[in-house]
Amino acid sequence: MFERLFGSKTRVKMLKLFLLHPEEKFLFNDITKNLKLLPAVVKKELDNLEKFGLVFSGDPAKLKDQEVALVEAKVAEIKPEKRFYQVDSGFILFDELKALLLKAQMLYERDFIDKLIEIGKVKLLILTGIFVNETLSPIDLLIVGHLNKPKLVKLLKELEVELGKEINFTHLETAEFIYRRNVTDVFLYEILEKKKIVVIDELSG
Repeated sequence: MFERLFGSKTRVKMLKLFLLHPEEKFLFNDITKNLKLLPAVVKKELDNLEKFGLVFSGDPAKLKDQEVALVEAKVAEIKPEKRFYQVDSGFILFDELKALLLKAQMLYERDFIDKLIEIGKVKLLILTGIFVNETLSPIDLLIVGHLNKPKLVKLLKELEVELGKEINFTHLETAEFIYRRNVTDVFLYEILEKKKIVVIDELSG
C-alpha cells in the first residue's frame, strides 16, 4: 500500500530509513549497503528527497560531537558518496509522514500477528518500541508462549524486510514469563510499564 502512495518500493525503503531514525546521519555507502540498493538508484532517490526538502546532506568532516553540519553552498562540491544524509525533522510534513508510516506499519503487523498464531501457542503479545513510537523501550516486541523458533525467526526477518528496520524482540516461554513477573523482573516491568499495544493476553490476573 505504502509503495502505491509514494511511487516505488525503493522510495518507501528510503522514507522508512530516515523517518524511523530521525537523529541518525547516514553515509551514502551505508545507505546502499543497509537497503541493498544500487548506488545510482540511491543517488536518484536522495536527490529527489533533498529537492523535496525532507532530507539534507552535509560534509562528515564538519561533524563535531555528533552535531549536524547544515547544508552550505560548498556541499554541492562534495561527491554524493562522501556526504552524510539526515532527515529534516523540522520539515513541514515530517510529523504527518511519520504518522502515515506508523499507520501503514499496522497493516503489516496484522499480517504478522495472523502468521504468528499459526506457528505456535501465543499467550501474550505486546507491541511497543517502534510500533508505538516509544523510543525509550528496550524492545519492540514481546512474545510469550510456545512457538516453533526457526519459524519465528524467519517470520521476524520477513517483518524486518517489510518495515525496513531491525526488530528488537524478546521471546519467553510461559513459565519463565510468570516467574519473572512474580519476582518483579526489572527488564520485564520496564516493558510492561511503557507505552504499548497488548494484542493477545491470556495471562492476566
